[in-house]
Amino acid sequence: MKPIDPVTLVVVQNGLQQVATEMDLPFERAAFSPVISEGFDRSDGIYSKDNGEVIAQGELGLPIFVGVMQFTTRAVIEHVAQRGDESLQPGDIFIINDPYAGGTHLMDVKMVKPFFYRGRLWSYLSNTGHWPDTGGSVPGGFSSRATEVQQEGLRLPPVKLFREGVMDEDILSIILANIRVPEERIGDIKAQVAALTVGEKRLTALIDRYGEDIVTACVTELRHRSEQMMRAHIAKIPDGIYRGEAFLDSDGIGPDPLAIRLRIKKNGSDLHFDFSESSPPCRGPLNSVIATTKAAVYLAIKHIFPDVPINAGCFEPLHIADPHKTFLYARYPSPVSGCAAEVSARIAESVFTTLARAIPDDLFAAPAGTSGNLTLGGYDPLKERHYIMYVFSGGGYGGHLDNDGLTNGCSTIGISKTQPTEVLEQHYPLRFEQYALRERSGGAGKTRGGFGVDYRVRICRGEGLLSYLMDHGRVAPPGLFGGHDGARNEVVLEQDGRTYISPHWSKDEDIRVKAGDLITVRTPGGGGYGDPLDRDPALVCRDVARGYFTVEDAERDYGVVLRGAPPAADAGATARLRESRARR
Repeated sequence: MKPIDPVTLVVVQNGLQQVATEMDLPFERAAFSPVISEGFDRSDGIYSKDNGEVIAQGELGLPIFVGVMQFTTRAVIEHVAQRGDESLQPGDIFIINDPYAGGTHLMDVKMVKPFFYRGRLWSYLSNTGHWPDTGGSVPGGFSSRATEVQQEGLRLPPVKLFREGVMDEDILSIILANIRVPEERIGDIKAQVAALTVGEKRLTALIDRYGEDIVTACVTELRHRSEQMMRAHIAKIPDGIYRGEAFLDSDGIGPDPLAIRLRIKKNGSDLHFDFSESSPPCRGPLNSVIATTKAAVYLAIKHIFPDVPINAGCFEPLHIADPHKTFLYARYPSPVSGCAAEVSARIAESVFTTLARAIPDDLFAAPAGTSGNLTLGGYDPLKERHYIMYVFSGGGYGGHLDNDGLTNGCSTIGISKTQPTEVLEQHYPLRFEQYALRERSGGAGKTRGGFGVDYRVRICRGEGLLSYLMDHGRVAPPGLFGGHDGARNEVVLEQDGRTYISPHWSKDEDIRVKAGDLITVRTPGGGGYGDPLDRDPALVCRDVARGYFTVEDAERDYGVVLRGAPPAADAGATARLRESRARR
């Protein structure tokens, strides 16, 4: 076959991504749960028929699912292989959420559909949606005290929900009988199926237009070029061995923090990741399955080198040793509800911290690093129905070489957005009394960290059970190169004049709440980058004028004395202020 011309290659590349993105859109629009339709906690993609490797992912999907769905699709392929190829037919759709079979936590429910072109298996179409509940001991699934996976919800191995286009009503009945508010999940199931149907139509049209041989050749070439681009970036990192670490507050049961200790060996154009010195498996739900551990490394490297197109080729130079006997290699029946939303973010943080020693100009101080998972399940007496609300929230990103960190950014693992408070108030019996920037939360630095958010939720009617699984409540997002740490996460519950703060800082479950109770969440700010005394005084004055910091903060952290009129941001003022700083 003659070489592919560059124009065709780019057109097919964009076409494949557009297919995946068009899958995202009906999923978003048809889903019943606000966490999917408004928060975008979902993803769609195209995966290899041979080994499940990613071919393309929709631009609106969560990055953590890029790597994870490779392992999920591979688990389905292996499942099919055990039963023979004749068991796979057009119109089949598998449903799976098993963490130990290429998954995350149980709430991330995947559907995998074999895609046939002219009667031959060509690829798989896969998607993931976060269901607000899959059963288990805690409404919403984010148990902070589970000691085995059975307490976290219904676990589904690869099973056919659809056989040749017909839904298996028995399988559906089993699923709905084991989850809370089952009537709402029907909408989410149909949305996931609709996304796969759209993908099937669009991918067929793409291959019809350019030909199967051309599209297949383009997939191979695009994979090769992504690998080349990633290797070119890695080659610029000095050869050597680099070490770093990050910490989770606790496992929700024991008092001790969990350590992620990372050793990265850079050799030529390859990176080797070794987590073997991390903490051993924990009793609580902060264990991570290997699919999530590896996917967290993939997304961390994509954060650092964002220009490399997403497909399996960009992960080829990344070699991750299985961290046996650590909490980053969970085996059945270890609980894992916090792995995708919390542990993965801290794994990414350990990668950032470690590589900052090698490529400081390309890295940033630690972000908030928590998804802020808060769930409330109860009964609404006005609407006469049960409900489950799942909320996640943003936080500050760390400062970097050229700019301050992003304020109220999404979690490290996703591009999800905060659900509109107005939508949540319409769905659930509560009122947001405040949703504001969290002042003073960004770590001081030459470039400061971004700010978290400060929100308050009042229960308006009925009773419910409150659970939350967050992090960075004990150990703050660390600064970099002399920058200060960001503010820690805080969760406070006010009931009948009493204030309750969890002994595990930002992890607790099954707290009974009633009308009038107030929940306050303050998310972390990002760490600062560089010595605060090197910050432009004009920027310090600006931040104080905007109310981000107080005058006392400016004097303590930045050595800027603000008495009377703010200092002019000219060279003379800067020199005088630096003299003042030196004397301090």
